[in-house]
Amino acid sequence: MATLLPYAQTRVSDHNDIGWFTTTITPRITSKLSGHIEYQWRRDNIVTDWQQSLLRIGLNYKIHPQVTLHAGYGWIVTFPYSEHQLSAVPRSFGERRIYEQVVVNSTVGKASLSHRFRLEQRWLAKYNSLEAHQPDTYTYLNRIRYMPRLDVPLNKHLFAALYDELFIGFGKNLGENVFDQNRLGILMGYKFNNNIRIEAGFLNQIVQLSREIDGKNAFQYNSGVIVNTHFNLF
Repeated sequence: MATLLPYAQTRVSDHNDIGWFTTTITPRITSKLSGHIEYQWRRDNIVTDWQQSLLRIGLNYKIHPQVTLHAGYGWIVTFPYSEHQLSAVPRSFGERRIYEQVVVNSTVGKASLSHRFRLEQRWLAKYNSLEAHQPDTYTYLNRIRYMPRLDVPLNKHLFAALYDELFIGFGKNLGENVFDQNRLGILMGYKFNNNIRIEAGFLNQIVQLSREIDGKNAFQYNSGVIVNTHFNLF
């Protein structure tokens, strides 16, 4: 225990119970081009309080049967949650985001394995006081994300899935953290047909704040439920 004490004293941490509920719609435009409409209803205390509201729209282009390019725009609102909040001023703040990604799919026996690489350009609203009606400024941040995901069919309709996503910041305005966050998901899903599927399970999120608190690095340890519904309108 004595060897762990100095390490524990270098950080502060919060633990939160979260629930993330996502609906994704993929409308077909051509044989290779499709749209992307996604809304995530992210809650603290599982369902009772806001954590985030996230809307994404974009376009997918299949350059190969196993490789898809994607570009899009996101509008995110983060609400004041947790004892140590993401913003130094305890209030809601908006974020505008542009992102680009490539997804590479492959098979491993009967299972499918995907690798998603995403690059994000982010503009986060910054308020200097609770009384401000408009952001005082916007902070620009870069972030890269990598997520491998394994899907294993259990029968014609049921499947299990496992993924882990790492977020790394780079460039200016990083603050304390190159490591931004990590997400681990363990899911069970039901595929109604080729157009509709739903999946639900356990989500664990570790987030490092971009600022210190009392001279220490600050982390959120968030865990709870995740439910994803997908509609492919092909």
